[in-house]
Amino acid sequence: MEKHITILIPALNEASRIENTISAVKKSDLISRIIVLDDGSTDNTFQTANELDVEVYRFNENHGKGYALNFGIQKAMDDSSIMVFLDADTGSTAIEVEKLIIPIINNDADVTIARFPAAKKKGGFGLVKNLAKFGVKSLTGKSINTSLSGQRAFKVKVLEQLGTLPNDYGIEVGMIIDIFNKGFIVKEVEVNMTHRETGRDIRGFIHRGKQFYQISKVLVHKFKEVKK
Repeated sequence: MEKHITILIPALNEASRIENTISAVKKSDLISRIIVLDDGSTDNTFQTANELDVEVYRFNENHGKGYALNFGIQKAMDDSSIMVFLDADTGSTAIEVEKLIIPIINNDADVTIARFPAAKKKGGFGLVKNLAKFGVKSLTGKSINTSLSGQRAFKVKVLEQLGTLPNDYGIEVGMIIDIFNKGFIVKEVEVNMTHRETGRDIRGFIHRGKQFYQISKVLVHKFKEVKK
């Protein structure tokens, strides 16, 4: 199969950003197919994306990022050799996704993960990042700084072996643990992407609290698998 590259964009209430994200991705000559997965948005995300000549699927309820990506993977698996996960809020910087694709085309990696520049504003206190890093190291013996990054590219054979992904915020950590333990080559790639940052306000702390809880659940599940 020639390098047929599909971009999956899960989106929840991203009407203000989705157009810039899709427009940026369309500038790339590498990408064959763009699929937007509207995970129960209550704004105009679906309508906006649907006017941009890409595939758009909408779920009536919010099921979680993993659910949306599982749906997209099944839609694109048969005719893709490389698949990319891209957050809908990356806007005009989404063109940087090419930096994730090229190492896979060149067979330098099975999986690439975006490493963003340092955040411009203070977020949490590192608890979620440290939990994820500790869990990955404990379960795989490998250290990685981007275990929470949602911008990733894969050879399709990797996704075929991973099976169904977790539905919630634990998706990225659960995936990287399985990817390492299956012996795939992972490359962290510096990108100049930006996306919406959560600050030190109530909304930000609630978001990170959900992340911490759901990542903890995934790690507990993975530790149980190891002990079997």
